[in-house]
Amino acid sequence: MAENNKPPVEAAQRKDAAASPAAQVKEPFYDLAKWGTKPPEGEELISTAYGDKVTRDLAFVENKPGVHKPDPILVADDVVRRFGGMTAVDVGHFEIERHGITALIGPNGAGKTTFFNLMTGFDTPDTGSWRFDGRDMQHVNPEHVARGGMVRTFQLTKVMSRLSVLDNMLLGAPDQPGEGMFRSLFPGMWRKKERENREKAEALLERFLLIKKKDDFAGSLSGGQRKLLEMARALMCDPKLVMLDEPMAGVNPALKQSLLDHIISLREDGTTVLFVEHDINMVRHIADWVTVMAEGRIVAEGQPKTVMDDPAVVDAYLGAHADVDLGDDAVLEGLEEHA
Repeated sequence: MAENNKPPVEAAQRKDAAASPAAQVKEPFYDLAKWGTKPPEGEELISTAYGDKVTRDLAFVENKPGVHKPDPILVADDVVRRFGGMTAVDVGHFEIERHGITALIGPNGAGKTTFFNLMTGFDTPDTGSWRFDGRDMQHVNPEHVARGGMVRTFQLTKVMSRLSVLDNMLLGAPDQPGEGMFRSLFPGMWRKKERENREKAEALLERFLLIKKKDDFAGSLSGGQRKLLEMARALMCDPKLVMLDEPMAGVNPALKQSLLDHIISLREDGTTVLFVEHDINMVRHIADWVTVMAEGRIVAEGQPKTVMDDPAVVDAYLGAHADVDLGDDAVLEGLEEHA
């Protein structure tokens, strides 16, 4: 009925626009985030081109630590970080497949967050080198790493509590000419860009279901909403690689599905994702590739359906004798004999 109330010319234009292939191609990938893991009845996914490509590329990659990938976007070699007498990270070779969703898993203290810090310039390794999209990154400051297209979120969310949600988003915009003292005196030099940044920030807030909170203080958001805000802010600079450090930690179960859908939609938007997570069921659900760290080293790699059954993975999480009844004295005596 609403369509009949439109002027005939306007209604015809809307129908033609909806039917045109160009309009369908321009449909934003992030609509996937509104659908959950499956589209509504009667609708189809807009595109799974990147997911399909990654699946094909990784189908014949051997499941072993340090294996080479067909199209890596991040490559690290001989990265070592020691704190006193303890070696926190000792990675011989590591690659991330472009456009894929890679999960970095392992027990607490395995070195996952330290590895993130090293790759993004927040810490300096004792030895090692790494390249992002063909560019050497081992001596690059965090702000230049982000400008180069590799951004990360933190295990403990980093938001400006006394700024509005929208202002937090604007902090992530890479190009803000009005920040200069001289240019700030001439609004004509920065007003257009400021408007563009604001429109982009509001579009991302709409995508991450935070648009109604845009004028609220960021400190008033729940833990899950802060995770969403940090992820949205990371996209303000149009990154090629997003590194998420435990995006599900402390998140209300009602928001977990939304976060999962957003991570999937990032891939279908052409963004590569590397994330740290302890929820193995979630990893199985969305990851194209899984890398396992234990005691600073990569002990296993592979597709989710196979890597979870790797003895090295079970040992890293549960210990070599996780299935032994330690209440049985006879079993303990047997273990001592083989020690």
